[in-house]
Amino acid sequence: MSLFWIVLRQLAEIEAMATSKKLITREEWEKKLSDVKIKKEDMNKLVMNFLVTEGFVDVAEKFRKESGTEHIDLATISDRMAVKKAVQSGNVEDAIEKVNDLNPEILDTNPQLFFHLQQQRLIELIRNGKVEEALEFAQEELAPRGEENIAFLEELERTVALLAFEDVANCPVGDLLDISQRLKTASEVNAAILTSQSHEKDPKLPSLLKMLVWAQNQLDEKAAYPRITNLSTANLEDPAV
Repeated sequence: MSLFWIVLRQLAEIEAMATSKKLITREEWEKKLSDVKIKKEDMNKLVMNFLVTEGFVDVAEKFRKESGTEHIDLATISDRMAVKKAVQSGNVEDAIEKVNDLNPEILDTNPQLFFHLQQQRLIELIRNGKVEEALEFAQEELAPRGEENIAFLEELERTVALLAFEDVANCPVGDLLDISQRLKTASEVNAAILTSQSHEKDPKLPSLLKMLVWAQNQLDEKAAYPRITNLSTANLEDPAV
């Protein structure tokens, strides 16, 4: 992310100058870019970090062969993605079994994650119209945990409230049935598995891109310069004069 450091450096230089905006030409900007040396190895690691964290198994293996980056255990990625996919599909029981097969300590040492998985099981029972089974499951599996943790109790009460509405899709707690709820739980499980495997739970690349956007916004107040407006292409656009 050489551009990020250039933006910050330029921002610091301009801070010491007059308050009027400085105009930086494309030639000057590209010269600054060429002066910053980034190791290809570091860039490859950044890309591999993203592929592994997000679970792109086939792409990660192909990239590893082409770039010569360190060996990765593809089996652990596949197993992690199987868990994530199970939650996203609503097969929470299967997901819990898979997590325990990977590492029983993940759920044993993370009561909040286990509660959220059990909560998702309850949501799926309600989604499928299994009212009696949902009530029994809530009473036997979730209520005891709610008695020990006020936050869990509030989440349980909110979930059980789905049973009070005929049109659950449009009720005040209908968002629990939205696909985004499954994705939220799946992401939480994914992060926990990554942590247990001594990996970072979030990829570095999105954070760096956010830092780049922030740095550009700061520099916009001080100078007119070739900036990136489309992160997907990373093309520089000349400043308006």
